[in-house]
Amino acid sequence: MAKRVIVYPPLESGGRKVGIDDRILGTAYSLHDLTVFLQNAGLAGWDELDVAESGLIEWHEGGPEVWKC
Repeated sequence: MAKRVIVYPPLESGGRKVGIDDRILGTAYSLHDLTVFLQNAGLAGWDELDVAESGLIEWHEGGPEVWKC
């Protein structure tokens, strides 16, 4: 996958925006939500552990364990 996956900083209302390249996919409220977004974007077969440990994902202001401010 040559796409740039970005998980933006946590929102005050909860959750984190998720983008691939210049397109926002939506707001994830958990690692599970993020995994579903990425599976729907073409990363079929990835599970939560794959997503949490992937070096392909750019995490801003917190890693896969941070979902609230």
